[in-house]
Amino acid sequence: MKTSTFKRLKERAAKLFEHRLQTGRVLEVRVWEPSTLIEIDLHLPFADITQWNEIPYIKFRVDDLIFRDYTPSGWDAETRTCTIYIDAAHNGPGSKWARQLKRNDTISYLKIGTTNHSPVATSAVVALGDESSMGHLLALQKMVLPHTRFSGGLLIGNERHRMLFHEYFWSPLEPVERKDVFGHHSLMEWVLEQHYSLENTVFYLVGNNTMVSQLRKLLKYQGYPSGQIKVQGFWS
Repeated sequence: MKTSTFKRLKERAAKLFEHRLQTGRVLEVRVWEPSTLIEIDLHLPFADITQWNEIPYIKFRVDDLIFRDYTPSGWDAETRTCTIYIDAAHNGPGSKWARQLKRNDTISYLKIGTTNHSPVATSAVVALGDESSMGHLLALQKMVLPHTRFSGGLLIGNERHRMLFHEYFWSPLEPVERKDVFGHHSLMEWVLEQHYSLENTVFYLVGNNTMVSQLRKLLKYQGYPSGQIKVQGFWS
């Protein structure tokens, strides 16, 4: 009886969400070998991300009543297309969804929101993240003008993926080898090697929650004030 009631409630909730969902189409799927990083081109005809003042996110439906946020690395307003990057190294709902997508599949999303991340007016904008934040960091890079203000470290555990990042992108983001489980010590070591100024450097920390929170603590320990550290954590 309880199972039947729960099922009915779940079905009712699903119907409520259905009316709010927008749809799009998968244009192409590119899997980085080994297949723990997936690049997906999307056509979202009903989306409007023309006001790109802050880095947006798109809340995709990855399973029944399950949603995950992914950041488009850019937005082509004329064709209404974008690319997202999904870290599929674990077996979460988002990873499973990404692995089964193929060209011409229909996808659904609930909304387009903002992460409240936009580059501040300072001489050094430094982005630090892991594989789950690749789209976010690439989007931030495009917003920083002049480009010479931007630099950063992108934690990528797989050596082959670090090589592919260099091949695929022109970016001041430097692939950083993961030497600890969550990556905060690896990124902190990289930061110390750069000798950033305490006065004019603003950090944008994006990635798994543990890495983001611990890296924030390490930066504050080095003397960087909270106002110069912007954070965006993702579910692991």
